[in-house]
Amino acid sequence: MTSARRLIGFIGFLAALTLGPSGLAQAQDVLRVATDATFPPFEYSEGGKRVGFDVELIEAIAKVLNKKVEWTDIDFKGLIPGLLAKRFDVAASAIYITDDRKKVVDFTDSYYPGGLVIMTAKGDKRIQGPDDLKGKKVAVQVGTKSVNFLKDNFPSVERIEVEKNQEMFQLVEVGRADAVVTGKPAAKLYARTRGTLQVVDTPLTVEEYGYALRKDEPELLTQFNDALKKLKADGTYQQLVNKYL
Repeated sequence: MTSARRLIGFIGFLAALTLGPSGLAQAQDVLRVATDATFPPFEYSEGGKRVGFDVELIEAIAKVLNKKVEWTDIDFKGLIPGLLAKRFDVAASAIYITDDRKKVVDFTDSYYPGGLVIMTAKGDKRIQGPDDLKGKKVAVQVGTKSVNFLKDNFPSVERIEVEKNQEMFQLVEVGRADAVVTGKPAAKLYARTRGTLQVVDTPLTVEEYGYALRKDEPELLTQFNDALKKLKADGTYQQLVNKYL
């Protein structure tokens, strides 16, 4: 063996000693989760603290798995790329399970039913169903399914794409957009708490939310699904639904 190879081997040995069993255990005990905490009631900030349905459900799942959650805040459009780049282990941010997304990541079993809906200013009767979107200005959040849904199904719509969820609602409130297309739970919560917008009765889609994981983590996927089943069976899941949804 050459001196260079001996040196490389020795460095590797030292690294293993430095990490050691406790270091490996620490890495295994941490669940790295990313979210865009701007989407109540699923994930948002309140009093400087990250809260919401996804936040508490992920924490409960981690407890079942005997892991500590290490949160990363990131824009929604960066969730899948960041997951694939191994910056974190799980993307948890009210993500719809779609065929396109399933090509690049795995999803847990659905943890809540949702779908896309239309929101308009309170009392606005110009848009009473999907067909009324044609030719209108519609606000959507970059990176969400709403963008491609409108591209594919309503090409005549003038999309106004914004970075943050809150910006969509504000555009309608100030009259710069005619409507918002977003997820049903968040839409209903905003309409109920603010009273400035309303949810159009006819939904655009009926879909499911899931947590995204890399395809090279099949064991973690199984653990997540088993934990979800346990939390549904012991009543923890329903308590969170009652609290937030």
